[in-house]
Amino acid sequence: MDLKYFVDYLKRERKVSPNTADAYERDLIYFEKFLATRGIAKAEDAAGADVTAFLMELKDKGRSDATINRRMSSVRAYYKYLLSKGEISVNPAADIKTPRVKRNDVEFLTVAEVERLLEQPDNTVKGIRDRALLEVMYATGIKVSEAIELRLSDANLKMGFITLNGDHGKARIVPMGGPAREALHSYISTARKAFMKEEGTEDPEGMLFVNYMGGPLTRQGCWKILRTYGKAAGLEGKITPHILRTSFAVHMVQNGADLKTLQELMGHEDVTAMKVYFSLTKNRIKDVYDRTHPRA
Repeated sequence: MDLKYFVDYLKRERKVSPNTADAYERDLIYFEKFLATRGIAKAEDAAGADVTAFLMELKDKGRSDATINRRMSSVRAYYKYLLSKGEISVNPAADIKTPRVKRNDVEFLTVAEVERLLEQPDNTVKGIRDRALLEVMYATGIKVSEAIELRLSDANLKMGFITLNGDHGKARIVPMGGPAREALHSYISTARKAFMKEEGTEDPEGMLFVNYMGGPLTRQGCWKILRTYGKAAGLEGKITPHILRTSFAVHMVQNGADLKTLQELMGHEDVTAMKVYFSLTKNRIKDVYDRTHPRA
């Protein structure tokens, strides 16, 4: 089967982002080139031994565990698709184990994993609320306790920031990007009004994130939302509010954030609390190279 059908399926039915679809395609092209060296013209004709050989080659070439897991995840997804379409009768990648990714004592999601998580909510009123919650938490790195305590007046969509009262009465302002602002605007103008039954929807002191009854969203409610979408995104057991917060921090560091700025954004009193994120930078350089260089 032509790889383009799988890529079209990812975009059309799985609703993945263009970047995620491109990443799948690059990984599978790399896999097909490897199979060609073994005299196999199509992925459909590969056996479990061929997939295992691909895994071993990645290890022999010194690819990072994160890169190996990402490429093998793409291969597994492709074979599941072929199986669903009746192109193969046995999944040759089904029982092949990949290495556990070392997180250096800091648990976090990759950018691709976060994208998968944020793609899960649908366009129902619940999905619109949940998408806004997830987008805001990842965009700002706030704690779950801070998220459920947000008031309607704390969100400034025009300027693109939220105001947090913080611990011990110390307020801080945290910016948020376009996707979070759009998701929050959609939620406030539609889903929140539906949950509030149009009663008190304009009260600036009303809670920002509410449940079906219009009451405050609880900590347990947030955990349930994360678990549900984490499972749907294939991240079961890997996602908690804290991991979403550390993911925000790690991704900021990987893209050049300085220690002082990160401290202010996350509301830490002690700057030394930030050093754990910066210790990851050296260990991630090779993975970033493997993930971004076209001939890695």
